[in-house]
Amino acid sequence: MTTVPASVGVIGGGRMGAGIAQVFAQAGSSVRVIERDEAAVAQARSRLEDGVAKAAVRDASVDAASVLARLDVSDDYAALAGAELVIEAVPEVIALKIEALTRAERVIGAAAWLATNTSSLSVTGLADQLQRPERFCGLHFFNPVPPSALVEIVLTPRTTPELRVLAEAWVAALGKTPIVVNDAPGFASSRLGAAIALEAMRMLEEGVASADDIDTAMVLGYRHATGPLRTSDLVGLDVRLGIAEYLHETLGDRFAPPQILRDKVAAGELGRKTGRGFFDYRDGA
Repeated sequence: MTTVPASVGVIGGGRMGAGIAQVFAQAGSSVRVIERDEAAVAQARSRLEDGVAKAAVRDASVDAASVLARLDVSDDYAALAGAELVIEAVPEVIALKIEALTRAERVIGAAAWLATNTSSLSVTGLADQLQRPERFCGLHFFNPVPPSALVEIVLTPRTTPELRVLAEAWVAALGKTPIVVNDAPGFASSRLGAAIALEAMRMLEEGVASADDIDTAMVLGYRHATGPLRTSDLVGLDVRLGIAEYLHETLGDRFAPPQILRDKVAAGELGRKTGRGFFDYRDGA
């Protein structure tokens, strides 16, 4: 029976990174989360504790104390030295990702594997900055990570076939379903998700229908679990804008960000994390 790696590193303890760390720890891995400074370490630790507590409420088989015992947070990359797998989950800024990945590669062993959780940036471009690109791939988790059923495995032309096999097995051991795609702008999931979300925003901008009714059309008409505008709020409108700008640059005008998206980001209305996006969450909705 294939299991998750015994030791996993996650660079970045935000919502995505903490979720990735949590699911590996729940599956039995010893996980080290790396953050930028002591304040971020404290925030990541609190986020992990909250996530594990919620998981224990949802599922009685989750032993919160045991899971938390397998989780640690540090601001020292040296803590990654013994990791079999390190996953980068820093913000979608290519310079930050290159810095995180190259620092990790200098610390981990030659036999360790490295992955990025990018949702749209070129995995091949990141691989080109590494000394061992054949031991690198994309592992694109979805937000929120613990209940999400999908992980997108993104291969570059230099990814070794061994890593593809291992990555599929790791994802399955997490209780999730892997899909495998070759590196391309937006991969499969982000490209399709962005296309639907951006068109929904244009419809709202043009007054075609309300945000509620646009989302209801996709939930009831196409059996989407959540409508594209609420999903965008969950992802973060700043993140959605960054993805759209990258896809616009690489794939053309059909991914041009609507003005309503730019306006909301400029106003600081980024979705759930700020309490307001296309919907208002300040009342706890």
